[in-house]
Amino acid sequence: MAQVVLITGGTMGIGLGLAKAFLAQGAAVAVCGRSREALDTFSRTYPAALAIQADVTNAADRAAMLDQVAKRFGRLDVLVNNAGRFIERDFTTGSDPAVDLEQEVALNLTAPIQLTSEVLVRWPALAALVFVTSGFALVSPTRAPTYGAVKAGLHGFAEGLRRQLTPKGIHVLELLPTTTDTPGTAHETRKKMTTEEVAAVTLKALAQRQPLALPGPMKFLPTLLRIAPQAASRMVANI
Repeated sequence: MAQVVLITGGTMGIGLGLAKAFLAQGAAVAVCGRSREALDTFSRTYPAALAIQADVTNAADRAAMLDQVAKRFGRLDVLVNNAGRFIERDFTTGSDPAVDLEQEVALNLTAPIQLTSEVLVRWPALAALVFVTSGFALVSPTRAPTYGAVKAGLHGFAEGLRRQLTPKGIHVLELLPTTTDTPGTAHETRKKMTTEEVAAVTLKALAQRQPLALPGPMKFLPTLLRIAPQAASRMVANI
């Protein structure tokens, strides 16, 4: 039977790339997002998939989303915690840089932890959990230190959770994408990977039950941080 996959933030960017890749493999896919327009566009393009309007930071929305997945598919095999937002914050300006910090932490850290907990309660025999973090989980960016903090937190959660769940046969995969061609990076001119390339690396790592999916130059980052930590940190922090 085809796997049932739920992808948060699955109507655009990396989430959409993953949705397309799972669909191409024959999986039954559900995505969620906040934009009705984006969800409608997704549904027209992929009518076999389930598109759910939900804010993952809202407990009632998360519960209703999982109810819809259960009603449509009867189960869930793979949860992809992808929804997130990159926010730059400058703590040297003299103004308050922590405006709306609670929302940033809720979306990028608290919500994926809460959703993971709720999914495991409903489906304790889940096949896999995927967490989309960033190279900034290992080296916090100068221009967005709170983003580095929340992604580091999610990295730590995934690492500890992997130790808990491996004996139960549940695979925990962390995806650390490099700069990817998404709406959020449209203004950037440096080289980017396509969402299709990132998705291909992710699904290969998932199939091989690897702990990390490291697309493009990310595959060198853990080694560089071991052998030349200061140089690697300077390079990544100022991207």
